[in-house]
Amino acid sequence: MDSNDIPKDMRSMAEAGFEQARKAFEQFLSGAQQAASALEVRGEAARTSAKDISAKAITFAEKNVAASLDHGQKLLQAKDLSDIMRIHSEYVQAQMRNLAEQASEMTQAVSRAAMDAAKPKT
Repeated sequence: MDSNDIPKDMRSMAEAGFEQARKAFEQFLSGAQQAASALEVRGEAARTSAKDISAKAITFAEKNVAASLDHGQKLLQAKDLSDIMRIHSEYVQAQMRNLAEQASEMTQAVSRAAMDAAKPKT
């Protein structure tokens, strides 16, 4: 093994962290899309809310893809294994924070939309 090679355990750990973040984001998007679809059947107010929720989900997806691409670029510029581990750790931590914030925002938006849709028509 060359001293510059990444140990198999480290690579596995990095891949597992990335896979966990990817799955969490996919679940988040799936839930957002399901909520948006369900709201679309509740009239004009619901359609507006669904469009807002969909737009928010797309914005989040764009930000997360950009962060992933940035992460990949940083990894390509890493000087050694410790640099790779630092970059990856920072990325995973930032993405977990971002996903938590995005989930919170989406939950609030869906709750507002559900409350608006449940209001009696006057």
